[in-house]
Order: sequence, then structure tokens, then C-alpha cells
Amino acid sequence: MMPQSFSKKGFPFDNACCECFFKYLKKEETDRKTYHSLLELQLSVFEYIDGFYNSRRPHGSLGMLTPNQAELLYWKQN
Repeated sequence: MMPQSFSKKGFPFDNACCECFFKYLKKEETDRKTYHSLLELQLSVFEYIDGFYNSRRPHGSLGMLTPNQAELLYWKQN
């Protein structure tokens, strides 16, 4: 379960990363595809997140590192 955002109107910054993720998920993975079952959709989304988004796609909010690289760097520093 994900908690609902309670930011004030006109201050959507806490949702920016989530909105960006869903924009790219739709644009790069699910747009113009037909899924024949919920399991097929779930597998497609999992493969996108685990196989591409977290491991190969650099993120501007992370200094052009992938999420996996940023997490590894975090644990090395702490």
C-alpha cells in the first residue's frame, strides 16, 4: 500500500518522481500493447522495472545514475 500525498495545492513536487516513473512506464513499456491476462501485464511491468528502469535507465534526480547504482553508492557510503 502506498500512502496518499497530502501536499498543498500548487506544490506537487513530492509526486514528481512517481509521476515521471508512470509516464515512462506507459511510454516505454505498456503503450500500444495488448495484454491477454493480468499475469502477462504483471510480468511485463516487472521486467521493465527490474530489467531496465532500475538497472540501465539513468535518472536526472539521481545525478544521471541508475537507481541500482545510486543504492549501491548509498550503502558504500554508510
